[in-house]
Amino acid sequence: MVKIPDSRSRARSRQVYLIFGQFTTLPKVKTLYFCRSCGHESAKWMGKCPSCGTWNSFVEEVVSKAETRSAWKSDSNSRQPKAKMLSHIAANQEMRMTTGNLELDRVLGGGIVPGSVVLIGGEPGIGKSTLMLQVGLDMRKIKVLYVSGEESDQQIKMRAERLGKNLDSTAFFILTETNTQNVFLAADETKPGLLIVDSIQTLYSPVIESTPGSIGQVRQAAGELMKYAKETYTPVFLVGHITKDGSLAGPKVLEHMVDTVLQFEGDQHLAYRILRTIKNRFGSTAEIGIYEMLGTGLREVNNPSEILISQKEESASGTTIAATLEGNRPLLIEVQSLVSPASYGTPQRTPTGYDQKRLNMLLAVLEKRCGFRMGTQDVFLNMAGGLRVEDPAIDLAICISLISSMDEIAVSDRKCFAGEIGLGGELRAVTRIDQRISEAEKLGFEEIYISSFNKKASENHKKIKVKSFSKLSEVLSDLFG
Repeated sequence: MVKIPDSRSRARSRQVYLIFGQFTTLPKVKTLYFCRSCGHESAKWMGKCPSCGTWNSFVEEVVSKAETRSAWKSDSNSRQPKAKMLSHIAANQEMRMTTGNLELDRVLGGGIVPGSVVLIGGEPGIGKSTLMLQVGLDMRKIKVLYVSGEESDQQIKMRAERLGKNLDSTAFFILTETNTQNVFLAADETKPGLLIVDSIQTLYSPVIESTPGSIGQVRQAAGELMKYAKETYTPVFLVGHITKDGSLAGPKVLEHMVDTVLQFEGDQHLAYRILRTIKNRFGSTAEIGIYEMLGTGLREVNNPSEILISQKEESASGTTIAATLEGNRPLLIEVQSLVSPASYGTPQRTPTGYDQKRLNMLLAVLEKRCGFRMGTQDVFLNMAGGLRVEDPAIDLAICISLISSMDEIAVSDRKCFAGEIGLGGELRAVTRIDQRISEAEKLGFEEIYISSFNKKASENHKKIKVKSFSKLSEVLSDLFG
């Protein structure tokens, strides 16, 4: 092969080569730079991303060598889009598809919305693929296409047998493929009512020439799947990997493209998993679902308060029960604290599952308003069950737990607390107090301590004694004298 100089090649971005005695023009390889953090696109490398401000985050990727089109095509491409007045758009009643999995339906806002794209992320081995396989096998009324780019069909069948599901279903299809063209061809053939992709990082589109899992490929494959979902009204579930810092892998624009983002959390050494809503265009983002990992798969935990409260024979100091809310679900969680004299000059403040700045504020209130010397004490705080709680209604339970551990006085495990602490030491009212009291009443608690401003809302409960106070010091006097 001999290169032939051409004066017009630079202007037309091409090179002319003599190959086997014939003159041939090779297309120029087009490359762009993408930010790994936010997906910002640039024609040249930049040290700092102008969009998100991250340093050294640009990577070079081959965009295309030839003009190709996506495998997914529809009749809408030939129609001229027209703008519509909002008043002329027919508002159909939102119809949701129930999965049969109550915890998943709760975090989705009541079920799957047709045409929606749901992204579920989590650490390796946490149970994302198991959850999606269980959901697909349980939905027998619609066709489900399960696309896997990480496992073979024999491996998927072995996992389905381990789950103990009925494998005779004629509505569940498995496709082991990574090319988006072949995925859409299989979808056109089977016409599924639900498409599950495990995982989005393994798919690649022939439209661009970068490797699977790169920023460009993840964004292109997700864009094609989103277009397919919107035009066919087929819901799509995407399983996504996460990075070492816990965020979803791929460009940040991936989270903006999809309709719902779910995070599957939990410790691999513990049995319980939490499915948390990060983004939801069709429901609340404050809902959680709780599962227990067993040898036969994931089991739904319908009453999480029982597993979040430790079963023990006698009460221990530093342990209290708080009535909190996660979305619309009331929960009773166990607050554990350990207070001991500081061995060094600077005392430690170590919360687990709770905001450290909020803990410092509560310690300052106890010292300033109630007279306890907390500045010389090491404080360790833990929310049992691996939960991270941001509800201010657990302030009262935390303060009682700290004083209980400091004075070595146990609080009865038949008492629970729901109240927010102000900077003046006052006990502030909390929202939806009736739901908190009803949950405590259902679990057999004898007393609940609340703010006096919530007293009128708590007069309908007869099986539990409701004590109301206006200041934190009054609660401490009632409990510890």
